[in-house]
Amino acid sequence: MSQDAEVIIETRNVSRLYPGVTALDQVNYRVYRNKVNVLIGENGAGKSTMMKLLAGVETPSIGEILLDGEPVSLHSTHDAEKHGISIIFQELNLFPNMNVMDNIFMANEFFQRGRINEKYQYELAKSLLERLELDVDPYSSLGELGIGHQQLVEIARALSKDTRVLIMDEPTSALSQSEVKVLFNVIEQLKRRGVTIIYISHRLEELMEIGDHITIFRDGKFISEREVRDASVPWIIAQMVGDKKKQFDYSPAIQGKEVLAVQGLTALHQNGGYKLNDVSFRLRKGEVIGVYGLLGAGRTELFKGLIGLMGCQSGEVTLNGEPLAKRDFQYRLKKGIALVPEDRQAEGMVQMMSIASNMTLSDFSLKGFRRALGKIDESRETHSVSDMIQRLAIKVSDAELPITSLSGGNQQKVVLGKALMTGPQVVLLDEPTRGIDVGAKTDVYHLVGALAHEGLAVMFSSSELDEVMALADRVLVMADGKITADLPRSELTREKLISASTPQD
Repeated sequence: MSQDAEVIIETRNVSRLYPGVTALDQVNYRVYRNKVNVLIGENGAGKSTMMKLLAGVETPSIGEILLDGEPVSLHSTHDAEKHGISIIFQELNLFPNMNVMDNIFMANEFFQRGRINEKYQYELAKSLLERLELDVDPYSSLGELGIGHQQLVEIARALSKDTRVLIMDEPTSALSQSEVKVLFNVIEQLKRRGVTIIYISHRLEELMEIGDHITIFRDGKFISEREVRDASVPWIIAQMVGDKKKQFDYSPAIQGKEVLAVQGLTALHQNGGYKLNDVSFRLRKGEVIGVYGLLGAGRTELFKGLIGLMGCQSGEVTLNGEPLAKRDFQYRLKKGIALVPEDRQAEGMVQMMSIASNMTLSDFSLKGFRRALGKIDESRETHSVSDMIQRLAIKVSDAELPITSLSGGNQQKVVLGKALMTGPQVVLLDEPTRGIDVGAKTDVYHLVGALAHEGLAVMFSSSELDEVMALADRVLVMADGKITADLPRSELTREKLISASTPQD
C-alpha cells in the first residue's frame, strides 16, 4: 500500500462472536481517507458484520475501532453519525407508506422554532434527488417507486447528513446500468468534497472501475489488501475463495410433459400502459427457463402474475392441463406454484423469527405438520427443517437462531427452502442471486440444476447475461412487459439478448 495513503478508520484485533459462529476473527482492517475503499469476500466472509460495527449497529466482542487514530465507542447508528459515519444497507431501510421526503429526513429532520421546516426539507430533498438524476416529486409515495428508485432514495437519505465516511453495502444490486453511472458520478463528487467511501459489491467490474483500494475478507478473517491499480480479477477471485473455488458445469435435465402453459397474460398500469402485454409461453417438467430483461422490463410482474400476487386483466394460466381459475396466492401455492421473491427481506422472510420458523412459514407448508385438534407436530417439523438445511447446505449451527444471524446467501437458501417445503411442481425464482457472492451464486446454480433433475419445472429471472447463458435451457427476453424473444440454449448469444432486451419505440 502506498505510503502517502492516510488511514481514517482502523480496527485492531476485532472479533464478533455469535452463538456457535465467529463472524469476525481478530481482524485488522484499514480505511483510507478520501478514497473509495472496496471490501470484497464471499457471503459469510464478515463484510456486513464489519460494516455493522463501524456504523454502530453492533459492537465488537473483542478489539477496538480507531477513528483518526483515537479509539471510539460506537453503540448506535446515532453515535456513528455524530462521528460522521453513515451507512446505506444492502437491504432497504425505508418506509413504503410514507412519502419520499419524509424517508430522506427520517430521524434527521430540520427544525425551525420548534417545528419541522418543511419548505427547507422539500427544496433540499429536491436538490438531492436531482443530483441522483431521479425525477421524482419529494411528496410522492415511496411505495409507488420501483426497488431501483427506492435504492436511490436510500442514497439521498445518506447524502442529507454531514457525512465524512459513507458505507455503501451492495448499492447497485437493484440499479439499472444508467442508474449505476449516476451513482458513480455522485461517488466522484463526494470524493472531491473529502468524503471517504467504503464500497461493498460482488460485481468485480464495478470494483475495478470505481475503487482506489481493495481489501479481501474470507471466513471472518482479513486476507489481503492492495491498491486497485495493482490488482487483477484472477488475483481477487483467488484471494476470495482460496482453495474452495467451485465451478458450475451445465448439465441439462431430461424434460418431461408440459407442466405450465401461459396464454395472453396481460396486466395494466393504473396510469396507463402495460405491466404485462400479451405474455404467452410453455414450461416443461425438468426444464429451466431464464427470464432476462432490463430494470422495469416486467420480469417481477410476470412472476407475481403467475403466483396470484398481482391482478391481471386477461389471460389464462394452466397447470398440468387444468386452468387456474382463481387469481389468488394461497390457491396457486396449494396447486403447486411457489415463488422466491426478489426482495427476500421485505417479502421472503420475517426478521424477528428463527431460521426454522421462517422455513415453515407458509400456511400450506404448516398444514403438513398439523396433528389432531390443529396442533403442530413439532418432531416432524424439526426433522423436515433439518433435512432441508442439509439438502440446501445452509451454514447454520442451530435452526432456532434468528434468520438475521445468517449471511445473505444463506438467508436466500432459507427462503428457497420455505418454497420447496410446499411441495411445488413449478418454482419461480426472482433474481435468486441478487446481493450474494461468487461462491453462494454457484451454490444457487447447483440447486437450480438439482431441482430440474428432480423433475421440477423452474423459472428464474436475472439481469445478468452470463447467468442466464450459464444456467438456462431456454431464455425468454422481456422489454416493456412483452416477451421479445424466446431463445433455446443453442441460439443464445450476448448480442441477441442485449438486442431483444432494448425497448423499441
